[in-house]
Amino acid sequence: MNKFKHLKISKNKQIRYLHNDYKEKTYIVFLHGFMSDIEGEKPRAIFKYAKKNKFGFLALEYSGHGKSTGKFTNGNISKWSREVEIMIKKIVKKNKFIIVGSSMGAWLSLNQFKYFKDQIIGFLGIGPAPEFLQNLMWKKFTKKMKNETIKKGIYNLKHGNYEYPITYQLIKDGRKNKVLNKKIKSSIDVTMIHGSKDEVVPTSYSRKILKLFTKTNKKLVIIKNGDHSLSNKRGIKIILLELDKITSNIV
Repeated sequence: MNKFKHLKISKNKQIRYLHNDYKEKTYIVFLHGFMSDIEGEKPRAIFKYAKKNKFGFLALEYSGHGKSTGKFTNGNISKWSREVEIMIKKIVKKNKFIIVGSSMGAWLSLNQFKYFKDQIIGFLGIGPAPEFLQNLMWKKFTKKMKNETIKKGIYNLKHGNYEYPITYQLIKDGRKNKVLNKKIKSSIDVTMIHGSKDEVVPTSYSRKILKLFTKTNKKLVIIKNGDHSLSNKRGIKIILLELDKITSNIV
């Protein structure tokens, strides 16, 4: 696998990324989920697919994620969306691209349409989670949890084997990044893939995203017994199959 690289995007911020460069070629941009990174099965598989089919490729870790610099607790949707925008401008440049967003990455993907509407020629969402901070976290917090978050500025949310440091500034910033009320008029292929047994994000979120697109070829793929990450062999196979359908329509 190609070596990861780092790009300095500000005085004290370095973003780690993985990329495959083809001048004047269509790119595939992969955006990972909340507290995830680019070492997982999905970015690896999509990177391999891009190389094999001679597409450019970019996957990046937002600040506070993976091996990028910065504290996770300082980050938010606005900052991470801005970092994605900067990296696309620096790496993908003026090339057309298909954006692939996993979980929170689908939210950040939707935020890119205002900057790259004419460059985005396909969108693939995997267990997409737009506006999850308010709807799937804050609304489910008890009064006690909310009070602690407001008072201390942070709440360490335990979920399974993981602990997520949820800051109040992150929640508040999420409210400023509403995307489910904005229609997108791009004529592109849009496919959402969702596991039927996703315990993190309901399948209704995929349907909500598809409703935003008014002129597209839209498709919802529900993977029977699939979980949230869809990182197993079967999940990856279906993701690559659906990505291939999008790329075959544009090549």
